[in-house]
Amino acid sequence: MDAASLPQLILPLALFLMMLGIGITLTGADFKRILQQPHAVALGIGAQLLLLPLLGWLVCVLFALPPLVAAGLMIVTLAPGGVTSNLITLVARGDTALSVSLTALSSLITPFTLPLITALVLQLQGSGADLPAFPVLPSMLKLAVVTLLPVLLGVGLRARFPALCQRLERFVKFAAVLFFVLIVAGLVWREWERLPGLLALYAPAVLTLVALAMAAGYLLGRAGQLDAAARLTLAVEVGIQNAGTALMVTGALLASAEMSAIVLIYGVLMQLPAAALMLARNCPLQRRQQYAG
Repeated sequence: MDAASLPQLILPLALFLMMLGIGITLTGADFKRILQQPHAVALGIGAQLLLLPLLGWLVCVLFALPPLVAAGLMIVTLAPGGVTSNLITLVARGDTALSVSLTALSSLITPFTLPLITALVLQLQGSGADLPAFPVLPSMLKLAVVTLLPVLLGVGLRARFPALCQRLERFVKFAAVLFFVLIVAGLVWREWERLPGLLALYAPAVLTLVALAMAAGYLLGRAGQLDAAARLTLAVEVGIQNAGTALMVTGALLASAEMSAIVLIYGVLMQLPAAALMLARNCPLQRRQQYAG
């Protein structure tokens, strides 16, 4: 099997397993928390579904991105973060419970909102570009099978076999992140010759989007009078998107190398500010200040 078959064959399977891993870590308490923290959850979901696409559109305009590249970056903004953002929140000592609750809710919503808004994005970006047709209903069905179904299956397994799933939780989270890293590594290998040029062209736009999104999430939490941990969580949840789901759309559903290239660059570069945040939150000085407070 060559690298060209990765998006069409391996990516859906890997994404299914990643979302199953998310489901196994979820409990009924994670969904109940949505009702217990409606203010924080509403701010987070609103920022993911409304604010982030607006920031993406702004970045596309500011950097005058080509239509296919702009459409690919917009698709990234429509795919809220999954297990990766949960792990980053945990390591950065944010509100992990809020992060997991946002993941639980977004996992139920995204299979339906992503195709609808993607169709709108493609229509708006379609002038002067040969953008592929996007069948909305079949795409909803495919995304539901690959993302929603495994989450629900995982939740059912957690309810039926709680002790086993709890023992497997840490391994499953690690495996889900490993799957994503392997997907990105495979795509980097496939695009190795083009990658330096693509980075030179589009890295500034991608890093600007991540920085703006993280800052917007944090400031929104501050305006909403959330505590420090919840503000940090919104920064991560708004700033770190699910590149695996975005690649499913651009690579497996649309089969667009140009769109997948910008998603790939995002999947690589989003790790940089995330790593910086985790390091900053775990440096000895930061820890002493928190304990002193």
